[in-house]
Amino acid sequence: MGISIENKDLVSSPPVECKEPQLGDYLNYRDFLRAFYLYKREMTKGNRRQYNYSFFSAAADIRSPNYLKMIIEGQRNLSEEMAFKFARAMQMNKENTDEFVLMVLYSQETDPVLRNQYLKSLSDFRLQKALRQGVIDRKYLDKVPNWIGWILYSLLDQEGAQFTASALRQLLRNKASETEIQNALNKLIDSGEFVLDAETGEIKKGRKQGDGTDDIPVDLIRRLQTQLMSLGLESLFQDSPMEREFGTLTLSLTKKEFEELRFQLRKFRKQIHKDNSIQRMNEKGERVYQMNLQLYPVTDQSKRIAELENP
Repeated sequence: MGISIENKDLVSSPPVECKEPQLGDYLNYRDFLRAFYLYKREMTKGNRRQYNYSFFSAAADIRSPNYLKMIIEGQRNLSEEMAFKFARAMQMNKENTDEFVLMVLYSQETDPVLRNQYLKSLSDFRLQKALRQGVIDRKYLDKVPNWIGWILYSLLDQEGAQFTASALRQLLRNKASETEIQNALNKLIDSGEFVLDAETGEIKKGRKQGDGTDDIPVDLIRRLQTQLMSLGLESLFQDSPMEREFGTLTLSLTKKEFEELRFQLRKFRKQIHKDNSIQRMNEKGERVYQMNLQLYPVTDQSKRIAELENP
């Protein structure tokens, strides 16, 4: 069987600028700085000395009074050292400072592989932060297996797969340690997705993977999808063109066309999953593949931009 997991609504509403901006709502640190500055301006509106760029520079111990403005507009980049100064100027605690620095490193990185690694680090950091703050209940962690768990589940349909940690590490191309693999196996058994025969040691499928995940927090679904898409980026550099299929389309769509295309992609994915499930009932597969279907915006709406510029 292939992996089939519904895409949750991962897009939160844009932060309202009259409210204090939250780091977790942003990926681009320049957008966050802009929102922070506008928030401070609004909060000091009517004061004898309204908040301005010079105030920020003084708090960050920076000589240039317009340094923040240049950063927001993309005229300059932040060094890691300067990122810490900016965090201090915004009176961030250590946890938020670390998150802000990660966001800076991610936003400014141009190498796609390194940028992907920073995104994974930022995603993991935010997940752990949400767990520490009680925003996400730890009981949900075991309900959504990581990328290793998803692959192990499909490996049961692969001919000749041996379910020992050492053998699985080789099959997974050394992308995970034996400890990580064993932990993933244990979670699958504990959740009932794998059934272990105590006498023979044979592992079989139990309940369908993904059952009971409808109430999973968005951050956990986002983590899994990030991990699986990251494997695709690695494959682009690791596997020959004959072993993979990568194609892209850049389209201009109306809202109605987008909704129709998204519906067709979901229908296509479900049909492939269904057909593959039937095929695996008759014979084992030879290798586990990951297929990602992605449709996402790369520009904003022109009409919306015009409305923002001419309220």
